[in-house]
Amino acid sequence: MFPDLRALLAPALMERLTLMINHVLGSEPAATQRLQVHKGRVVRLEVTGWPLLLPPLPVLAFAITPAGLLEWQAEPGAPDLNVRLPADNPASVALGALSGELPPLEIDGDAQLAADVNWLIGNVRWDIAADLERVFGPVVAHQLHGLGSALAKGLRSALQGAGELAGRLRPR
Repeated sequence: MFPDLRALLAPALMERLTLMINHVLGSEPAATQRLQVHKGRVVRLEVTGWPLLLPPLPVLAFAITPAGLLEWQAEPGAPDLNVRLPADNPASVALGALSGELPPLEIDGDAQLAADVNWLIGNVRWDIAADLERVFGPVVAHQLHGLGSALAKGLRSALQGAGELAGRLRPR
């Protein structure tokens, strides 16, 4: 039953994730300009060490469109660039992402594409406050952004505490 549910949900989830990534890329003209020269190329994100107790991740491969955006590839061919993300401890990776620190990545493949993807990883950020302001106006957006920041800080604290507890409980 669960594999069938995953087969139904994974494509919809990946399409929404792709829309969100493209929204962030589209708001930064330098990002799309850097990607336009790589149209048709495929970038694959491999998550290594994913815990077996968690559901497996869908294929994380994206083709670059002529507009400099991404298109999810459910069944990609050989990628032009592989990005490996170690996720032996997903809570630690999430904590780091919430803190704004980049996880250790292994990148191999086309050198120019790797350089541009590395630039994107280091320089492109989602401006959540600006998106909230477009939808709700400046006053409500400021309040929602403050609430979200407080929730993220609490989540970071909880994840950090959970990571420390897991470290102490780990058998030696």
